[in-house]
Amino acid sequence: MPATLVGTDARGEPRLPHTGPRSLLRRARLDEHLPVDRRLSRVYRIGAGLVGLGLMLFGVLGLTENVGMFDTRDDTVWGLNTNGALGWLSIVVGLLLLAGMIKGGNFASTLNMLLGVAFVLSGFVNLALLETDANILNFRLQNVIFSFAVGLLLMTFGMYGRVSGRLPHDNPYWRARNPGAAGEERRRRELAERRRRELTTPPTGRPPAAGGSAGSPPRT
Repeated sequence: MPATLVGTDARGEPRLPHTGPRSLLRRARLDEHLPVDRRLSRVYRIGAGLVGLGLMLFGVLGLTENVGMFDTRDDTVWGLNTNGALGWLSIVVGLLLLAGMIKGGNFASTLNMLLGVAFVLSGFVNLALLETDANILNFRLQNVIFSFAVGLLLMTFGMYGRVSGRLPHDNPYWRARNPGAAGEERRRRELAERRRRELTTPPTGRPPAAGGSAGSPPRT
């Protein structure tokens, strides 16, 4: 089977990036002046900002309870156990997400994805550490569920318009993964637009009169 047919759908479009899963994190330059790019960047900013503010508020409220750095008592905020270490960690991660909100674009998308994966992994690790002396962040089952939920939420925001089998061809991530095809489509669009302008623009000069050259008097 030819290599160009591997991983294509019925329409011949690639279902996965040509270079494999590693290209999912390839940097794409989002142009905020383009409607598609601006809409994607807005989603990434909203996701990072909402989760970042929530984590910062959780951390600050936990620290105001004057809990010890590694206490394992039943100190709670919003029904979630906390201590000093978890409070400071939440504040740091929240600030990082707020920086992603300010930066926007591909940076915010990648940051959301990576931190989302980190939250999911943290949920699994702390689930294994429950009821052990290594549970220094004072996690309980509700904290584990919260970690999973935040991780999935961040991953959803980060992957929006980026991870799909059929991205539209005006998508910046499709353009980054298919530079040759994107350049060819851009040239075709420019050529079609030039021809359209040529057909709709009226001529600037008068054509020669019928039956004689330009400037000759008509025959009687």
